Amino acid sequence: MAGGGFARLPDGSVVVALSLAAPPGGIRTGTPIRVLVRAANRQRALTRLRNLGLRAVYLRGNTEPPTPDEISAVLYHPEGLLWRSAPPQDTESWHPIGRLLRRSPAGAA
Repeated sequence: MAGGGFARLPDGSVVVALSLAAPPGGIRTGTPIRVLVRAANRQRALTRLRNLGLRAVYLRGNTEPPTPDEISAVLYHPEGLLWRSAPPQDTESWHPIGRLLRRSPAGAA
């Protein structure tokens, strides 16, 4: 599952939305997720994700741009970096990216 897109905001910043497989070692390993990033431009948005360990993240085209609801969600989040499963479950809300990348403690079952 690789799709994504972006939307330019009136202030010149962009919101990038990507559909990815969850990173290994995260709490949702292998489950498709939708990630939203707000940044000054597309390259900085991708750099933010790569700096978090999502190295193979690319945006090719604009096939799945963020919806108005997704744009609102990322605008009102202080970090501007969110995720949720794709497709979303009935009552699932957006989560901070730190929750996705959190690794379980060693020895936990």
